[in-house]
Amino acid sequence: MFQPLEIFIGLRYLRTRQQNRFVSFITLASLIGVALGVAALIVVLSVMNGFENELRGRLLSMTSHATVAAARGGMTDWRELIASAQRQENVVGAAPYVRLQGMLANGSNLNGVLVRGINPQLEKTVDRVGSFMVQGTLDGLNASANNIVLGRLLALRLGVATGDRVTLLVPRTGRSAGDIRPRITRFTVSGIFEVGLQEHDGTLALVNIDDAATLVGLGDSVTGIRLQFDDVFAAPAGIKTFASGLPDDRYRFSDWTVENASYFRAIRIEKTMMSIILLLVVAVAVFNIVATLMMVVTDKRSEIAILRTLGLKPESVVRIFMIQGVVIGWGGALSGVALGILLALNIGAIMPRLEALFGFQVLPSDVYYISQLPSDLHAADVLFIAVAALVLSVIATVFPSRRAARVEPAEALRYD
Repeated sequence: MFQPLEIFIGLRYLRTRQQNRFVSFITLASLIGVALGVAALIVVLSVMNGFENELRGRLLSMTSHATVAAARGGMTDWRELIASAQRQENVVGAAPYVRLQGMLANGSNLNGVLVRGINPQLEKTVDRVGSFMVQGTLDGLNASANNIVLGRLLALRLGVATGDRVTLLVPRTGRSAGDIRPRITRFTVSGIFEVGLQEHDGTLALVNIDDAATLVGLGDSVTGIRLQFDDVFAAPAGIKTFASGLPDDRYRFSDWTVENASYFRAIRIEKTMMSIILLLVVAVAVFNIVATLMMVVTDKRSEIAILRTLGLKPESVVRIFMIQGVVIGWGGALSGVALGILLALNIGAIMPRLEALFGFQVLPSDVYYISQLPSDLHAADVLFIAVAALVLSVIATVFPSRRAARVEPAEALRYD
């Protein structure tokens, strides 16, 4: 006989009697429910990881990995700081910038704007704005040429295109309190970029760093420098290393995890809540195992009683039904893991076919900047989901198994 005995009987009970097809159906439904819940959780978390990567890439396309800014006034020693940063092992780019706020006008169209003065050549080492240009290039931002590059949404609001002229109003305080004298300068739109984020496309304008310094009266000084590291996740540690040799009272240090903390905190909360919701779906599917085992216990009362009279211990009865429930739960969990991995790895090819089949678009290109579902499968997520499903499956077998062990042989065989 197949040993051990509990495994043999537990697996045999999975094949119910021919006349009791309902228990077989409930068993199959429990297995499928666990598999679908696990697969859905893997796919959803992979898609959310993909969106997080997409958001990070778009944010960092216009934002450097780290910044060093003057605590007060302008930064006069920025050239020395750039040279020092370039000597640091993991720094791959450094560029100065001037930051100011103002108002852009084109006729009656007005829009608040964040102006960033850049050096077009050095800027290419700290961000990828050049790859997002839809009209013109950054090379058109020559000193004293009064050229400006706008985000696409900002250009649409102002009703301008390349070659048009806009007016920039920059407030400057006078010597007395409340004395504000705006500086008004005309610029020619030499380029338009589109990153895909409202924060950049709708409010950001780029000018030459010399023009920006002139507008705010910085002269040869700058607001700060921007740094790019060879690994984006090494930026927090890298900026601390760079800052260790500089006085804290003269400079302010920051990195992309601080500047964009709200975005990634929101995504993290969404992932957590979605994980909890979908784990509840898995828990509901696992709960069907409880119902299945209870029905099997009811169906097998007389057989359990006979086994008990033959000397089978209550602990062995518990193991019989736990084995049956574990096979159902683990079969569903492992099937769901395989299905989820398959879907997550091929979601980019599957969704277009589903959209064509049902005649709808999940992410219309005229509404969203991302027209395809991104997916990034993490082994840690898969492992967590699989372990959670397996543990829930084991827990679900405890009550029915203990209930089966409490079957009294004399009571069960009284009318048989």
